[in-house]
Amino acid sequence: MWTAASLLSGITSPPNPRCTGGSLHRPTNGRPGRRLSMFIVRCSSDREVAEDPLTAAGRLLWGRGLPPQTLVSAVRFGWSTAWHLMMRQLAPSSSSSSSAASPTGSYSRPVSAFPSIPDSYCRNPGNLHLYAALPCPWAHRVLIVRALKGLQSALPVSLAAPGLDGSWQFQPREASSSSGDLVPGPDRANGKRTLREVYRLRRDGYDGRSTVPMLWDADRKEVVCNESYAIIEFLNSTDFGDGFDGGPRMDLCPPAFKKEIDDWNRVIYPYINNGVYRCGFAQSQEAYDTAVNGLFSTLDMLEAHLSTSRYLCGDILTFADVCLFTTLIRFDLVYNVLFKCTRKKLAEYPNLYGYTCDIYQIPEVAKTCNFEAIMDGYFCTLFPLNPGGIRPVMPSSCNHDFLSKPHNRQVLSSIDKQPVHVSES
Repeated sequence: MWTAASLLSGITSPPNPRCTGGSLHRPTNGRPGRRLSMFIVRCSSDREVAEDPLTAAGRLLWGRGLPPQTLVSAVRFGWSTAWHLMMRQLAPSSSSSSSAASPTGSYSRPVSAFPSIPDSYCRNPGNLHLYAALPCPWAHRVLIVRALKGLQSALPVSLAAPGLDGSWQFQPREASSSSGDLVPGPDRANGKRTLREVYRLRRDGYDGRSTVPMLWDADRKEVVCNESYAIIEFLNSTDFGDGFDGGPRMDLCPPAFKKEIDDWNRVIYPYINNGVYRCGFAQSQEAYDTAVNGLFSTLDMLEAHLSTSRYLCGDILTFADVCLFTTLIRFDLVYNVLFKCTRKKLAEYPNLYGYTCDIYQIPEVAKTCNFEAIMDGYFCTLFPLNPGGIRPVMPSSCNHDFLSKPHNRQVLSSIDKQPVHVSES
């Protein structure tokens, strides 16, 4: 058993040959304190020899003390300036006009360059290819609809991963996945290294933002659409002929629920989907306060609504649920910490958390969720928000085992009173 005496004994008579020799082994008039002080001096010299370059440079600049106030002020100014420059590139904001709903410094999401799908593709989808990425919630909604519609064969996908420079990049080889989950891999349609290179293949070229999801016409070498909601509407309503995998063919937007779905999305998009980004990318305190208040007020409202309704529109899963789910599944995993959405965790909302578990437990949905890729995509890539690149440990409420626990939300259903299992058509 270790004791203070034994530890002190080890110090006064060190067995380490690097810290022995010379006067430490010569009689010192029986004064162990002298031996201890000499040992400390000797070991301090050894540590200084092994000192890392940054620490050594710091000692040269300002000695052994803390940096002087002038240095701290200069670094603060330099970092703040660089941060605002990077944030303006990463997350455009409202810098001139200001209102109560959008104060100065509020994040302003850029408009998609290819927002709609030409009618000709609705009549004849042709040879389409989907580009997506696992961290992105906008791409995730497309992957979920693709899976729920059984379009894995009809619509092949290439999954990119974020590079250190912020661009979407493809992997030379696809990582193995024993469970059949989606993983990043190569560009299956064009064999390119980055998504930007794919965008530039189009006949008229392209120099804008290379975003996911993106629907690509493999025959014409043309970008069809890179607006997520337009893509999921297209996948839900288009006849892909014999391209179905024999899996589920859910109608996620029944005509009778179209208005209700649209009404929900007019709330979910600005305050939840985009709301978390308005918190994380806010460039002023006022902008952050406005965004975070809107976010949690809406979450509180949804918590109350879901106390009596299994899904947003009652007993059926719709687009509105898919769009809400892709933000909720990332909430405790990423947004609560990195985007400063800290008022409450999703796990503190019993109805919202159970609702998230309910949707996650649809097998086709769970296979689209790669939590490691999501965390890497945010914490290791968004440098202005996490300069050190340190990825925190995954919250226990976000792992597969917790999300797979019974949620009992089927009791809210007036149709079947059973957990959802998507059946084959």
